[in-house]
Amino acid sequence: MESLSDRLATLTTGDSHRTLAEQAFATVHQAIVTGTLEPGERLPIEELAEVMEMSPMPIREALRRLDAAGMVEHVPHRGARVTELSIEDLHEVYTARLQLEPIAVSEAAERFTDSEVEASTTALETYREAVDSKHLADAWNAHTALHFSFYRPSGSRWLIRLITPLWETSERYRHASGSIEWRLEERHREHEQIVNACVQHNGERAAVELHNHLVRSANHIAKQMGGQLLFEELAVGDGSKLTSPAK
Repeated sequence: MESLSDRLATLTTGDSHRTLAEQAFATVHQAIVTGTLEPGERLPIEELAEVMEMSPMPIREALRRLDAAGMVEHVPHRGARVTELSIEDLHEVYTARLQLEPIAVSEAAERFTDSEVEASTTALETYREAVDSKHLADAWNAHTALHFSFYRPSGSRWLIRLITPLWETSERYRHASGSIEWRLEERHREHEQIVNACVQHNGERAAVELHNHLVRSANHIAKQMGGQLLFEELAVGDGSKLTSPAK
């Protein structure tokens, strides 16, 4: 196996607009998502600091954030290591996402403005173009921008704070299963249906479309990992089961 230095060399960024801790987080996060850092691999702080030409402090902060996102775990007397992938963890991650994200998109759909419609449609086309061009790094970024364009108009800072680490963790599973290129035409239609529901301010429909979109992703990943289907889709009209009871 290549040294840690060699593997991280192409991932390390010097973005002056980020703090050192943010740069460290971005680099290690990308390495974990892409499998450059493998499940179970130890993450020695001093070595990471040397490779990224930083002090240990921003590395520790980055690892704490990755721990909160479920991508890193701290083992007593052994330090940090990359969390293993498992069907059980996948189920927990998507169970939480299915509780939070349909509520966020339902609330957002009722507040969607013209500028938010433009942001969603632009992100949708950018995502499709990046996948068509095989620019997978751009595709990951566009896919993230697209989904969060569904959630941010909800106006809830706490929903975004809760969704973000779940999203960051589930990226590992999507990458490992190759799901970003899976059924592109169908996935594009699913995203379009979510956008259309938001444009029409139909929160219930947006929640159902997003729920089913997440269910299909989770079930595909579980199948690729050798497991069984984890979740069931909802029929249109079942959106009241997903939305927040407090309006």
